[in-house]
Amino acid sequence: MAADILTTIHNKMPSFSKGQKRIAQYITSSYDKAAFMTASRLGKMVNVSESTVVRFAAELGFDGYPSMQKALQEMVRNKLTSVQRIEVTSDRLGDQDVVSMVLQADLESIRMTSESLDRQTLSRAVEAILAARHIYIVGVRSSAVIATFIGFYFRNMLDNVHLVSSSATSEMIEQMLHVSKGDVVIGISLPRYSSRTVKLLEFARDSGAEVIVITDSLDAPAAKRADHILLAKSDMVSVVDSLVAPMSLVNALIVSIGQKKKGEMARIFENLEGIWQEYEVYERAEA
Repeated sequence: MAADILTTIHNKMPSFSKGQKRIAQYITSSYDKAAFMTASRLGKMVNVSESTVVRFAAELGFDGYPSMQKALQEMVRNKLTSVQRIEVTSDRLGDQDVVSMVLQADLESIRMTSESLDRQTLSRAVEAILAARHIYIVGVRSSAVIATFIGFYFRNMLDNVHLVSSSATSEMIEQMLHVSKGDVVIGISLPRYSSRTVKLLEFARDSGAEVIVITDSLDAPAAKRADHILLAKSDMVSVVDSLVAPMSLVNALIVSIGQKKKGEMARIFENLEGIWQEYEVYERAEA
């Protein structure tokens, strides 16, 4: 429905009431802003009641305003330019405190991720990682932060980990040249979705590897290339997308693997503590 919502509005325009037509015209011309407005705020924007906005959503075939809003958000999330993101954020914030708004949004993202995450899918992803001959981790642009975080901990836990990184698709594929059946490729793909990541995951699937994707939607491009899809909500905040929920999901993935290798992990980190102390890796806190 998300991809067709503007077409649906256009087709139904003649049958709308005057108030509904004002809503329709605003959404058609400013859907990037409308997607992130509450029903009350959208109503005030076009001078109609909140109940009129709710009825408008029902007229389009949605079971409520939140469903229509979600459809709009899915449609625009990967299309907004950085300039548009700044404009949308300004409209969303209004006179609200920036810190409170951002922290509350992050809390909501983690809550929604926890409620929607399929635990069985996570368990299957853990088993695939533990059984893998080689593990390749792919994440570019802002998702590179998460890829590096996974790589840091996986390298301490496993001995077959490869963090794939470069600014060129061809060089990244060269780093995965020997990927094949028995290997696992973990891809992180969050809005705005990088075409580089999608191409690398296609290469991995074509080579016979098992693909695990961390993304925000089943409709995300990378999800269509995955054997296991781990969903984490990524909410737009100005020119950036919040990585709080994806990072929390990654923490759960790392801890789950650690639990499976509990005995071995104790020995590994005992050795690491000795190395860190000998080479003064960390500063000692003063008493």
